[in-house]
Amino acid sequence: MVQLKIFEIFYSLQGESSRVGLPTIFIRLSGCPMRCHYCDTAYAFQGGSMMNIEDIMGSIKKYDTRFVTVTGGEPLAQKEVLNLLKALADSDYEVSLETGGGISIKEVDPRIKIILDIKTPESGEEKKNDWENLTLIHLKDEIKFVLCSREDYEWAKKILEQYNLTKKCSVLFSPVYQVLDATDLGNWILKDQLPVRMQIQLHKFLWGEKQGV
Repeated sequence: MVQLKIFEIFYSLQGESSRVGLPTIFIRLSGCPMRCHYCDTAYAFQGGSMMNIEDIMGSIKKYDTRFVTVTGGEPLAQKEVLNLLKALADSDYEVSLETGGGISIKEVDPRIKIILDIKTPESGEEKKNDWENLTLIHLKDEIKFVLCSREDYEWAKKILEQYNLTKKCSVLFSPVYQVLDATDLGNWILKDQLPVRMQIQLHKFLWGEKQGV
C-alpha cells in the first residue's frame, strides 16, 4: 500500500500564486533536502504521520473546494507523491504542486499546475537548482523567485533574461516576509518594467507567520 508522511492537512485561503485568495485544501508533506535561510516551514522538516492515499482523499472530502495545493517541506522528496497527485487529478481537483526546484518535475502528472521555486544566492541553496526543470515547464505553470535583497532581485532579472522565462510561463517575484520591503520590490519592478507578477504572502498578512494557515 502506497503511503506518504504527511505533516498536516488544512483548509485556508491560498496566499500565493495566481490562485491567491481562493479557498484551498493544503496537503503538507514532511521532509525537505533544502535549508533556505528564510524558510517558514522548518517545522515540517521532521515529524508527521504515515497516511495512505485513500485516507488522504477521504480526509479532504469535508472541504467544499476544488482547489488543492500539495506542498512541504519538499513534496517531490517522497516519490509516492506522484501517485497522490494523479489521484487528486483523477478526482477532478484543480491541483498545484509547490516545489523548491531541486528535484526533477519530469514525472509529475501533466494535469498538475507546478509552482517552481528558483533559489536565489541569498537563499543559501542556489547550487541545488535543477536547471533542467526550466525545459519541462509549461505555460500553465508558474516560476517563483523569493527575494531577500536588491542583489537577489538583480540576479533574478539576469535569470529571467538568460532563460527567457516570461515566454515560458507566469513569473512571480515575492519579497521575503519582514526582510525585503514589499514597496521597494514593487517600485523596482515598475521602474524596470518587468513582465512579472509581484506577490506578497496573503496568509501572513491575515494571520501572521504560523502553522496551519
